[in-house]
Amino acid sequence: QVQLVESGGGLVQAGGSLRLSCEASRSIFTFDAMGWYRQAPGKQRELVASIAIGGSTNYAGSVKGRFTISRDITKKTVSLQMNSLKPEDTAAYYCNARDMGWPIRDYWGQGTQVTVSL
Repeated sequence: QVQLVESGGGLVQAGGSLRLSCEASRSIFTFDAMGWYRQAPGKQRELVASIAIGGSTNYAGSVKGRFTISRDITKKTVSLQMNSLKPEDTAAYYCNARDMGWPIRDYWGQGTQVTVSL
């Protein structure tokens, strides 16, 4: 059973920074991609950023230039550095790991809350 444990959420003022981390229970190279999603109250869960096994990254347009996803293979960790935070970034953030085998499997962390105040 795969476990993803997130940390680093919290309350920050607009313009501030936070760093989220997600530690996997097995090598992150066993996943085809890992990423961060977020879900605000009353809204659908959306992709924030992802990193593929080859290292290519993908970002939502709303966070490009402000957020950076990275990974530490030895620590089995994927991180999300969030700078210039805005109130609209307020959401529960979830770590995701995807296995593109058959069937496709998605694994999720328990979520960590990020709240950005004015």
